[in-house]
Amino acid sequence: MKHYSVMLNEIIDSLNIKSNGIYVDATLGYAGMSKEILKKLKTGKLICFDQDREAISYSTQILKEIGGNYQIINANFVHLKKELNNIGITKVDGIIFDLGFSSPQIDEDKRGFSFMKDAPLDMRMNLDNKLTAQDIVNNYSEEELWNIFFKFGEEKLSKVISKKIVNSRKEKRIMTTLELVEIIKQAVGANYFYKNHPERKIFQALRIEVNKELEVLEKVLPDAIDLLNKGGRISVITFHSLEDKIVKKIFKENSEIDEMVKGLPEIPKNYLPKIKLVNKKPITPTKEELQENSRSHSAKLRIIERV
Repeated sequence: MKHYSVMLNEIIDSLNIKSNGIYVDATLGYAGMSKEILKKLKTGKLICFDQDREAISYSTQILKEIGGNYQIINANFVHLKKELNNIGITKVDGIIFDLGFSSPQIDEDKRGFSFMKDAPLDMRMNLDNKLTAQDIVNNYSEEELWNIFFKFGEEKLSKVISKKIVNSRKEKRIMTTLELVEIIKQAVGANYFYKNHPERKIFQALRIEVNKELEVLEKVLPDAIDLLNKGGRISVITFHSLEDKIVKKIFKENSEIDEMVKGLPEIPKNYLPKIKLVNKKPITPTKEELQENSRSHSAKLRIIERV
């Protein structure tokens, strides 16, 4: 099973790993990042989160060959703080979030993430969740569909596509990925379809809605900041502008002095910034990496440090 971790070296370097530290991989996936962190730990510990049982099963085999000082928690990273508290951990030295999803997940036909292979419209990261992409496409109102396609997919013909979906499902329930791709193509016309690839944006929007990806990110980042020891770091790789906006906003808010007290001769401690930005501008993949892995082209890495 081939999985390529985007900006692997940059992420590992960004954490300043101490051999006795406690580190969290909030997005274990297929252990690309985790195995490199684990190699650097002697008396430290690695805690990994993932909601995909198949990924956990695969990664367990890899990590146990390196060492035993790790623990995998089968949960969405939105529960980071609670789950760590449950195992007696209140402070950590580093946390990584790789918000892309693993190549094997995209490539596995039955998961329905890819618009290039025929599969049931599923798109769940956690197969225990009830809501699927098929439920959304067949049950959401035209306005609700338009809203998520425009907001999460940033697709300008969202209204036209939503209308076509609603009309199509009156005749027959939309079941598979390629059925949906064909409906999108019919809605926008072949010329626009082949030039602009709206199916990419619609599939992205559905995936975000199924997995509540943006809500989860907004909830977890403040918790992650609170968990850091002084000098501890958080590194986040995003793959689309909506995620990056959230990360940038939360990091900015926590790295600046509150407007209410700016200019006071002495600023109360609880109004001081919690973090500093390690890189003002996001780090992007090298030319070599872009040539090696086309999936890395939209990646942005932001790093903060607890002060």
